[in-house]
Amino acid sequence: MTGRAVFLASSALATCALVFAATGGASAFAEAAAGLAQESEPGERIMNASCQGCHTVRNIQTQALDAAGWTKTVATMVEKGAKVSKEDVPTLVNYLVRTHGPLPDGPGKEVILNTCTQCHDLFRIKANRRSPDEWEETLISMLNEGAMLNDEEFARVHQYLSRNFGIQ
Repeated sequence: MTGRAVFLASSALATCALVFAATGGASAFAEAAAGLAQESEPGERIMNASCQGCHTVRNIQTQALDAAGWTKTVATMVEKGAKVSKEDVPTLVNYLVRTHGPLPDGPGKEVILNTCTQCHDLFRIKANRRSPDEWEETLISMLNEGAMLNDEEFARVHQYLSRNFGIQ
């Protein structure tokens, strides 16, 4: 589950609990939970319904494929029995490219894919342009949250993020 999904799920559970307590009714709890289902985007819903019957989300989070790569992968999975309609393929591929899409090659990429994606999708990582000092603060914060990075990995990831996702 992505960091965004964990945040949304925990926020929804807290909201549901508050609504349940305030109204004293199970129907209010069900309505609040239904609202969470509507918050996810169509590509994510297709991925959850079609891909996770055979794979955990980790298989997807660590691929970092471009549009051609995801298109080929989806076609292969459909051939193997994944239930994705032809109309849904572009929506799924666009979602996969945006949230689990390509990263520049270089030292540190493998750590991003194997460690950072345990909590964050690649869109979140790529969308945040920061100075080297800000990336260092972010990485220290992630260590405080439980990220497992040794000193050598920290240095590689810091250089990678600063070089590829620094402030222009």
